[in-house]
Amino acid sequence: MKKFTIILLVIIFPFISLAHIGHYNKFNKIEMEIFRNGELIGYNYYFFKRNGEETTITNQLKFSVKLLGATIFQVESFGEEKYVGDQLISYKSKTLQNDKKKFTNLTYNNESKKFDIDGSSYNGEASNNSVLGNWWSHKILQADTQISPVSGSIKEQVVTFLGKEKINLYGKIYNVDHFTLKSKDMSLPKDKRLDFNIWYDQKNAMILKVSYSRMGNWEYRLKNFE
Repeated sequence: MKKFTIILLVIIFPFISLAHIGHYNKFNKIEMEIFRNGELIGYNYYFFKRNGEETTITNQLKFSVKLLGATIFQVESFGEEKYVGDQLISYKSKTLQNDKKKFTNLTYNNESKKFDIDGSSYNGEASNNSVLGNWWSHKILQADTQISPVSGSIKEQVVTFLGKEKINLYGKIYNVDHFTLKSKDMSLPKDKRLDFNIWYDQKNAMILKVSYSRMGNWEYRLKNFE
């Protein structure tokens, strides 16, 4: 009976192999478009560069929300992740949210085997098992804790598999696994809480779409990758 239960779990729950940087060796660029209430408002691009065992991923994000022709909310951000092999060794970001500056400076401490974080919302350590909350890597679906790429804050998360689906993106049909990613502590204020729907393509090991509701209905959609 125990053996049967294990086999059944393998069948009904999607297999996500342990994420490592090698899964993305074939990519040079990932382009996502950002929509709010069905309207295109910006982009989120990731660029990959390699030098031997070192991989650098730069993240460019920009969007603006307008009401009656006036800009009421805008964000522009730049981040850079560096890996040696599979190990994240550093991350730096600068973000301008309206007129407010936010930042994250993260380094891997070889002695403590933890991340040291200096961020606009958090200063301290984080477990090496934590992941950055960026959408290029499916490792975010495997972690218990994520680090904000904007401010360095740390949130515990719960990932739940909802089922297999088909979605249409830019006229192409994909077979995907549908997950929710939520804060472990759902008593957090809504603007501080993780509450995402994520559609993942096993074939390409890529997140294709992310949606959430916060002052409107938002979607990040994968448009192109090279």
